[in-house]
Parts: sequence; structure tokens; C-alpha cells
Amino acid sequence: MPAQVLPHSGDARRLGRALAITAAFMLAEVAGGLLSGSLALLADAGHMLTDAAALSLAWLAARFAGRRDGRPGPVPAASRGQLLAALVNALALFGVTGWLLWEAAQRLLAPREIAAVTMLAVALLGLLANLAVLRVLGDGHGANLNLAAARLHVISDLLGSIAASIAAVVILATGWTPIDSLLSMLVALLIARSATALLLESSRALRADLDHAARIRAGAEPPP
Repeated sequence: MPAQVLPHSGDARRLGRALAITAAFMLAEVAGGLLSGSLALLADAGHMLTDAAALSLAWLAARFAGRRDGRPGPVPAASRGQLLAALVNALALFGVTGWLLWEAAQRLLAPREIAAVTMLAVALLGLLANLAVLRVLGDGHGANLNLAAARLHVISDLLGSIAASIAAVVILATGWTPIDSLLSMLVALLIARSATALLLESSRALRADLDHAARIRAGAEPPP
């Protein structure tokens, strides 16, 4: 998430609600993917994990922007730990991307049966969950960069839910299950892109904070 954040207590509340909805439905989508046999649902759950991590960083930025009231200074140790967790999360997501691509290739070679009705129901619920998150975050007019970036992450995940819904409809209409694997590959690439952005942003924020703390210790800057 961008470092230029305007202090606004309402932002932290909205981001917290959006994070709760995203994390809750991510778990539901994992369960739905396992029950239906849909790799596209599992891929979309992985994409929601990148959204949850990005929303966590946005919530963290908004929360401490409000506490500092615009004053500069290093983030607390607990928050620094969350930045480190975001880095680890981003690296783990590259592993998730690799597994999804491998599993999708295996399923293209040996297609598996998919419970399309269950898949469609879960995918549509995911669509509604993403729309609810967008509503919580607001329409974007007058939003600061933090909220705007969070909305972009959710809109990206909305596309994953639409892809899973389309795959379920195609399977119901034609029985052609390879579309589940093909769309999973597409979502896996979206995960890789989001994970790269998360890795760069969290590492940039952590490096800036550590540099600032080092300057304070060296006496180059006064403590906040």
C-alpha cells in the first residue's frame, strides 16, 4: 500500500471491515473448492489471500497515520512485525502460484469431475462478498491513495470470482471441465502480479522505517 496516507480514523474502520469480510470468505472459498473439486475456486481463494494481506497493510497504515496525527516516525515493533509477515506472505504466494500452475497442467492432462452447481454457488457468493467489500470501502471519490489502492486489489479479485462463475456455467452447460484449469492459470498469474506488488510495497515500507530508526539512533534526526 502507498506510504502517502492521509490520517483518517474512518479509513481504518472501513479497511478493518473489508479485511474481515475478505478473510472470512477466503476460508469459505477454500472449503467450497475442496468440496466441489474446483481448482478455480482454490485459485480465487489464493487471490483473496493477496487481497487480505494488502488490506492488512492498508489498515495498518491508516491506523498509525491516525495515531501519529501526521507526525513522522518509525512504526512500532509490533507493526514492523506485520510488515515482515507481509514479506513472508508475498514469498509464500509465489509458491501458491507455482502449485496452481502445476496442478492446472496435471488436470489438463487428466481432467477431474467437478461439482459445477456447488462451484457456481460458491463463486457467486464470492462475487457478492467482493461487491460488499467495495461498498464498505466507498465509491473512491475523494479517497486517499491508501483506500484507492485497496479498491484496486478488490476489483482484481472480483475478476477472479467472475472467472470462476463463468467456468462453472460452462461446465454446467457443456461438461467441459478443462476450462476450470485454464481459468485457474489466469488467476494464478493475477496472484503472482499481486504478490509482486505486495513484496515491493512492504519491503519499501520496512526499509524506509529501518532507515529512519537508524538516523534517529545516530542523532541525525530527533525522535518523534
